[in-house]
Amino acid sequence: MEDKKPIIEMRDVHKWFNTVRGVVHALKEVSLDVYPGEVVTIIGPSGSGKSTLLRCINRLETIDSGSIVVDDIPLKGARNINRIRTEVGMVFQSFNLFPHLTVIDNVMLAQKVVRKRRRKDSEKKAMHLLEKVGIPEKADVHPSQLSGGQQQRVAIARALAMDPKVMLFDEPTSALDPEMINEVLDVMVELAREGMTMVVVTHEMGFAKAVGDRTIFMDEGRIVEENIPSQLFDNPQNERTQSFLSKIL
Repeated sequence: MEDKKPIIEMRDVHKWFNTVRGVVHALKEVSLDVYPGEVVTIIGPSGSGKSTLLRCINRLETIDSGSIVVDDIPLKGARNINRIRTEVGMVFQSFNLFPHLTVIDNVMLAQKVVRKRRRKDSEKKAMHLLEKVGIPEKADVHPSQLSGGQQQRVAIARALAMDPKVMLFDEPTSALDPEMINEVLDVMVELAREGMTMVVVTHEMGFAKAVGDRTIFMDEGRIVEENIPSQLFDNPQNERTQSFLSKIL
């Protein structure tokens, strides 16, 4: 990847939160490059800063020091927020679909409002993406009529409808019943095969090992270890990584 320019550049990023229990140092000196077409998976215990890292990339959280640049757009102040969010799609643990809108209207909405696409063009793209995620027959139903796995696939289609250069996934299968997990992971695997740049926070170690180009282990707000998945999972170098993996594999 050395001959490519990173599409995401994080340098010495710090993030603090004020909580009822005091100040939490959520990210500590985090530096990370993500390259076009790369799939980076992030693993680690709860509270290690994984989701905060993603939310900072999408400017859902502001950083306290350091720098983040996405596709040559610096995340400084508020002026670049909308530019960043048209370049970066995000899929959350919860599906965040509008319950009063049909599936196709959920996928069309941001296209019309943000991308300023005509209804006909938005509808065509929405149907193409619903076919891509395997549920075109659900276009005219409401989210409450879908399973959790189907709702998450709609959420993925909605994010893809903006033609993002990067997709962020924050534990996208954690709210799903076990039998629905694979239907979402299959869509993500296909996106990876197509060359989508992806940063994925996940508890699905099989996915991280099989699909990721690089896996990052975080603990207590720091990147503790990163490597190609086969090396990180089979031969971790850091004691904290070893301890974590020994409990979950």
